[in-house]
Amino acid sequence: MWHLVSGADTSSPLDALFINAPLRDYAMRPRTNDYTLPVLGMAYIATYAQRRGFNVGVLDAEAHGLGIKETAEIINESGTRWAAMNLLAPTYEMSARIAQRLDDGVALMVGGHHAKAMPDRILADPRMRNLRALVLGEGELRVAELLKDEQRRRELPGVIWRDPLLGSRATGIADPKTSALMLGPDINTLPYVNRAFLPQDPYRAAPTVTDRRIARDRGHSWLKAAARDGHIEANIVGSRGCPYNCTFCGAAWSANRDVKIRVRSPHNIIGELDELHDNYGVTAFRFVDDLFLGVRDVIHEHMQAFADSQIGERYVWDATGRINVLDRLSDHDLDVLVGNGLREVALGIESGSDPVLKAMDKRITAEMTERVARRLMHHGIGVKGYFILGFPGETRDDLNATVQHIRNLWEIADTNPGDLRASVFEFRPYPGTPVWETLTAAGHDPDMLLAYGDVDLTVNGADESMRQRDEFNFSVGIQFGGVPLEAIRSTLAMLTREQHQRNQLTIRDAA
Repeated sequence: MWHLVSGADTSSPLDALFINAPLRDYAMRPRTNDYTLPVLGMAYIATYAQRRGFNVGVLDAEAHGLGIKETAEIINESGTRWAAMNLLAPTYEMSARIAQRLDDGVALMVGGHHAKAMPDRILADPRMRNLRALVLGEGELRVAELLKDEQRRRELPGVIWRDPLLGSRATGIADPKTSALMLGPDINTLPYVNRAFLPQDPYRAAPTVTDRRIARDRGHSWLKAAARDGHIEANIVGSRGCPYNCTFCGAAWSANRDVKIRVRSPHNIIGELDELHDNYGVTAFRFVDDLFLGVRDVIHEHMQAFADSQIGERYVWDATGRINVLDRLSDHDLDVLVGNGLREVALGIESGSDPVLKAMDKRITAEMTERVARRLMHHGIGVKGYFILGFPGETRDDLNATVQHIRNLWEIADTNPGDLRASVFEFRPYPGTPVWETLTAAGHDPDMLLAYGDVDLTVNGADESMRQRDEFNFSVGIQFGGVPLEAIRSTLAMLTREQHQRNQLTIRDAA
């Protein structure tokens, strides 16, 4: 049992076990992908609690491919005082089924996007009978206070629970002097994530074509070794909050009006990069937050600090970026990014149809995306593009435009040093997002919108290409646009299969 619990001191009683629920019950069908994204938010909370003197651990049931029954048994056998879950819409049903199996002596606290979007629904769920605290928003400081004394919930902002006598919602009454800090801690004062809480991070990544190109161009011995054996990589967060309002996104500002946008200082980020290198030999990093390449002034500030610390001489890194922001960068700015180690940018391209992009409130056009992608790839920067198929109102012409858009981007990659990787998803609605409000206002039943289920797309001829997408293939089974779901899924499988074939050809050509 303990070998599946990360970061805990097994010789002492456990104060809290943080649980990342599986996307589906893997006792019914084993997971097929080898790697899943680390739960950095949960690890931040666990790290802060540990620094406050509490014995905590993380059970990443998704990473370990656990079933519902086995996950609940591990929690109960651990003897933990608290079980803490991050509730996400696609995994809520799994979390509730785990919670239903908890021993009566295990107190339950929950947080996450789904908890914030639908707190009353969760409080009313009889399977959550052990629920003693629902924490809205960023939890580091408040979770530590709850571990210290459950009665502190009465004084904590954004903490709610069900009154055991009245059955009604109870809410903490916060001290105005400390409320803002409790809800949005200074991220530059939080401790670096203790990677002992993450079973798959850092990790050894297979060498990429970009790694080989960078090694050839820069000639550093460590890069040549990474191009041969792969980097040790780690995921990192450079900011919290997002100023954009993409209608499908849980991070949309309209769904998080209480969140103050904060960016970590360059010194703080560089300190974590160096610590990960010193402790684990990490030489490649992935910034997974929305804003690292999302604000031009922040980019300039961070890149100056990276240059001063010679980051590009020591590491490579990937980041998410905003297309409209990158469109305003000069060629010199792109050269600076490359010189500082930028390897790949992940872009929320989403669609090749301008009407769909407008409905998504993306603030971009297909032409802008192709222009930005061309410039990035011309400078040798790889692009990973994310695309959504089946968005509400999408027509067959819109879908065809997205397919053509992806093919255009592949053609651009074929004539430039940088590569293009297309990652395609079926649309699914999340509560609390702008599009959720639109759908429910139009008459969609919330229960139906929450009926997430996993989808096996291998029937569409994408066996090996789908193997590493196991955690992303899920759906609510509703046709939201003018294209039948079967056509959406066959298109998704076709594009994924073609991307997989491109990957294999590129790797073979670069060998």
